[in-house]
Amino acid sequence: MKIAILGNGRMGKRISELASDKGHIIVSTSSSEKPAKTLDLSTADVAIDFSTPTTAFNNISHAINSGIPVISGTTGWLENLKEIMNLCQTKKGAFLYSSNFSLGVNLFFELNKKLAQLMKNYDYESKIHEVHHTQKLDSPSGTAITLEQQMHEILNTKSEITADRIDDVPGTHIISYTSAVDEIKIKHTAKNRDGFAIGAIIAADWIIGKKGVFSMKDILEQKKVL
Repeated sequence: MKIAILGNGRMGKRISELASDKGHIIVSTSSSEKPAKTLDLSTADVAIDFSTPTTAFNNISHAINSGIPVISGTTGWLENLKEIMNLCQTKKGAFLYSSNFSLGVNLFFELNKKLAQLMKNYDYESKIHEVHHTQKLDSPSGTAITLEQQMHEILNTKSEITADRIDDVPGTHIISYTSAVDEIKIKHTAKNRDGFAIGAIIAADWIIGKKGVFSMKDILEQKKVL
């Protein structure tokens, strides 16, 4: 698999390392000094975008306009998501967005929905707390926003999200339900960034040859993980 990496931050670098270890080829990499729009993507089989909230839209647009399937794990730009989905459909391209590519987090998403179903008829206050490294540009995290959206659809009420930024924390998300007499919590803690990177590489391999707009759930259901 020939991969274009759009964004050369911590995640972009780790994806490049792990993909190379697995025998894939990194054909081009964008950075703040070399924007994605300047890259010739014609030799790539797929593009992986882990850039910034301000550059993701242009990066993804460039890949789709170049006829290259693209997956994106960048958060904080979703006000433009509908426009990207429309572009993908117009160009008959392939696009997959996920706020988190980790298998564990996607299982956590399913657990979150099941717990919300159990709690919806009881008098508990729901909250979400997330912790990430200080270099993360958006707050709250895209994963926390996804968790809140899932809960809102089931509980029909908004759940408070709080966030901390601490050095070298890959990502922690805690869901809590609190009443006057007790508290129920579920928690996902990432030990490192490899789970996110491996999931992104799996998604990149999966999307090659496909047309349309997808999510991680499409991959996990096909692989019978969910």
